[in-house]
Amino acid sequence: MENRTLVIAILNKAYVEQNAMLDLFLHSLGEGEDTEFLIDHVLFVAVDQRAFNRCRTLELHCYKLVTDGVDFSKEVFYMSDAFNNMMWRRTLFLGDVLRRGYSFIFTDMDVTWLRNPFSQLYRDGEDLQMSSDLYYGNPFDNSNFNTGFYFVTANNKTAALFDEWYARRNNSKGMKDQDVLQKMKKEGAFTRLGLKVRYLETTYFSGFCQMSQDCRKVISVHANCCVSMKAKLIDLRSVLEAWKVSNSNGTSNATTAWPPVKGICLHDTATKH
Repeated sequence: MENRTLVIAILNKAYVEQNAMLDLFLHSLGEGEDTEFLIDHVLFVAVDQRAFNRCRTLELHCYKLVTDGVDFSKEVFYMSDAFNNMMWRRTLFLGDVLRRGYSFIFTDMDVTWLRNPFSQLYRDGEDLQMSSDLYYGNPFDNSNFNTGFYFVTANNKTAALFDEWYARRNNSKGMKDQDVLQKMKKEGAFTRLGLKVRYLETTYFSGFCQMSQDCRKVISVHANCCVSMKAKLIDLRSVLEAWKVSNSNGTSNATTAWPPVKGICLHDTATKH
């Protein structure tokens, strides 16, 4: 965008199959409130040739990320070696984007966008704004953050954070990149680097771990606390359809509560948890 801000998402072969994650992600952007224009501002980072080819066929903004000796062409299961390799390779890439002076929202492909997130992101000097698996009311201290959706402002402090984050990969066996960043926070790295970090409320930036109870406010829904892509797809489709029904008469007439939605991973949206 004009302010050197973009959205970045990672693609692999499994995500670009017909009616898989990429199609659902694009569908949510097309159906959401004030979100369709954002498709032109998403950089899809393909980690294998098939994903890159599909991305180009759809005439999206595509970048092919190469990692020597690693095959990302199949579904990558949570905490497998391939999963961790993908996570660290993306951390290196994202740090490079920051060093080039671009701020960005990073989003996993299993995040359904229902409204424009920029309307709810803060512009009060925050360096990093992170989604939460669980949110307990303190926007400036939350150990339950999730690196599947966050907004980072390009500056020397955030570039240094990503450099340090990536540098810890070889001393963090058995830990995914998110675990390492949480450990860095506990050890005081955010404070030492002078970062202002805000943790986003699940009322707005929701997920299966802690689902927003207010359909009028929810901006995104992340299929966290859910392992397989099949289960994520089924539940996210249900969420999108329920949200469309609740807003069928316009936002001003939408009810606060979700229509009841049950799924494989998702609890009943009508039940607080």
